[in-house]
Amino acid sequence: MIQIEKLVIVGAGLIGGSFSLALKKAGAVGRVVGVGRRAETLERARQLGVIDAIGGYDADTFGDASLVLIATPVGQMQAVMRSMAGLLGGSTVITDGGSTKQDVVALARAELSNHLDRFVPGHPIAGTENSGPDAAFSDLYRNRRVVLTPLPENTPASVAMVRESWETCGARVTELPAAEHDAALAAVSHLPHLLAFALVDELAARPNGEQMFSFSGGGFRDFTRIASSHPEMWRDIALANQQALSRELASYRSKLDQLQKLLDAGDGAAMEALFDRARIARAKWLPVSK
Repeated sequence: MIQIEKLVIVGAGLIGGSFSLALKKAGAVGRVVGVGRRAETLERARQLGVIDAIGGYDADTFGDASLVLIATPVGQMQAVMRSMAGLLGGSTVITDGGSTKQDVVALARAELSNHLDRFVPGHPIAGTENSGPDAAFSDLYRNRRVVLTPLPENTPASVAMVRESWETCGARVTELPAAEHDAALAAVSHLPHLLAFALVDELAARPNGEQMFSFSGGGFRDFTRIASSHPEMWRDIALANQQALSRELASYRSKLDQLQKLLDAGDGAAMEALFDRARIARAKWLPVSK
């Protein structure tokens, strides 16, 4: 099992905090130092045992780190990378948990150019609608997929360290090119979040919005659960993956137009056929997703 002497997590919330707690539970990390924007968040993470100490953008924090995980919204990553670039030790491995990868790779090439052999981009496809250190838990990544998008410059040892760290958290690790990752996640993650936000916002803006919500049941609750997600994070993800997400919105709009035509025409048979195809496709996917 991997042994990490010192882990630095930049962003001690759900993603970074759960990574820390999973490694702590496995006995795979010696010391965890947290860095972030808000002192109160870091102090809460320390009280909860998510981190052992609070650090800052200084050589004492980063100079002897074995592994650094950047677990901030993607919109903050340029500033984080720029702040840490001159502080990293010569053997420190860096990774991230961003939901988009092409933009993160571009930022790393600009801000961490002297460390590209040791910057291994990653994305844990796991999370909840909650955020902050109180939301973190050690089993978040168990049996969940983590995608790495290694750079040509990466050393095999750096990739192996990041892979083994996530596997120690219980994750299933795969590798993809960054562009392929972003296209896939636009369809199955980023688009559903936009749809949930849009539906809740549209209903809430109606004069009888409160009444509408009072009549909602489990289906509405399940469909819109992710509209409780962190707005800043999802704003950054949408903008970072703008082109792929725009294509997915257009494709979905086309499917809605198709349903509109079937509904207006009263074509129940065609609607049922579409619903049945979707039901069968989801039934095939469910066992694989567990």
